[in-house]
Amino acid sequence: MTGRRDGPLMRSGGSSHSFGKSRIAAAIAVGIAIGCVFTFLLPVGLFSVAGPPLQNRRLVNSQGESSSSSCESSEQMNKLKSENVAFSQKNAELKKEVRELMEKLKLAEQGKDQAQKQVLALGKQQKAGPFGTVKGSRTNPTVVPDESVNPRLAKILEKVAVNRELIVALANSNVKDLLEVWFTNIKRVGILNYLVVALDEDMAKFCESNSVPVYKRDPDEGVDSVGRTGGSRPVSGLKFRILREFLQLGYSVLLSDIDIVYLQNPFDHLYRDSDVESMTDGHDNRTAYGFDDVFDEPGMDWTRDGHTNRVSVYNCGFFYIRPTIPSIELLDRVAARLSQETAWDQAVFNEELFFPSHNGHEGLHAAKRTMDFYLFMNSKVLYRTVIKDAFLRKMKPVIVHVNYHHDKLLRMKAVVEYYVNGKEDALKPFPNRADS
Repeated sequence: MTGRRDGPLMRSGGSSHSFGKSRIAAAIAVGIAIGCVFTFLLPVGLFSVAGPPLQNRRLVNSQGESSSSSCESSEQMNKLKSENVAFSQKNAELKKEVRELMEKLKLAEQGKDQAQKQVLALGKQQKAGPFGTVKGSRTNPTVVPDESVNPRLAKILEKVAVNRELIVALANSNVKDLLEVWFTNIKRVGILNYLVVALDEDMAKFCESNSVPVYKRDPDEGVDSVGRTGGSRPVSGLKFRILREFLQLGYSVLLSDIDIVYLQNPFDHLYRDSDVESMTDGHDNRTAYGFDDVFDEPGMDWTRDGHTNRVSVYNCGFFYIRPTIPSIELLDRVAARLSQETAWDQAVFNEELFFPSHNGHEGLHAAKRTMDFYLFMNSKVLYRTVIKDAFLRKMKPVIVHVNYHHDKLLRMKAVVEYYVNGKEDALKPFPNRADS
């Protein structure tokens, strides 16, 4: 039974197995045939697409990426350059601001220098304070420096000036002896910020040989003719034209004649609270600083007393002038009048500075200060008062200006002997009168 049951089953299974193998073999054969056909018809491959070979495509891609990278690199370089230029400009502006702030700080630290604080307050609307506390501005703001006016002078002043201020003197070769005493004492005191405006070539060489800072103007026949041959008054009139450029460049100038002996640094004794700060030709408190002068006119009966305000003139051979619009206007007015009138420069200087507005005349709106006449001393004060007073003889002035006397060189040397070398009788041989 068992044998019969198993026999047919075994036959059936072998037949099925043989049939499966034949189907597999047929499928493989068909697959091979189809592969051969595709290999013949599509030699580049079933899945390849139209286009350059892979190696070429890689080369093209590489070149494209290189070109794109080069463009991007060039753009980045240009961008970095422009940024660098912008940063350099910004850095220069910041450095300039730092210098200006340092200058303002130095000015603020000077006890007597109130000008900067008042300039900062200009333009602000304010309410009036309590009675007795109100004070108006004493100064005008400084002009914006304009180096295009005289680039060569601007470079010189940048080296010579201290805190944008300096002593300036005009001189030609006719006054070498006086100038030598002038700059010798400036050097002895230790003043560094001074400059001689040479009015001829010989004076320029003289200053250079003595290590004196000098500036020779560009050729200008209108100026040079006076500089070569002019006397003291024509040369004095030139200074108002020449000083204008210093102010336009933004520098404060202590204008100095050369018949002056420096005994202390004048910059330590300036207030800087006015447009013009000048020494006086006055010889005491009344004449120097002003007084009520009364004259008698009997025909007016009970109104016979006529009151006037009097003050001695400012000496235009020694004054400190700030770079403000009123200061420049003053120089322009004086220079214009001197070119049209036969007048004394000092008289014109004072008329423009002091005369008030009236019919046909507009007064100059400039602030002014009179220097202490014992510190900034004229020779009349020295010989009329000081040498006769034991207390005043012990005081050392800042400068002595030998403006009232003709024998200038001898008196300048005597001043040096008295105040510098301690020779007590050095001034005694010289009388007060000017015609000695």
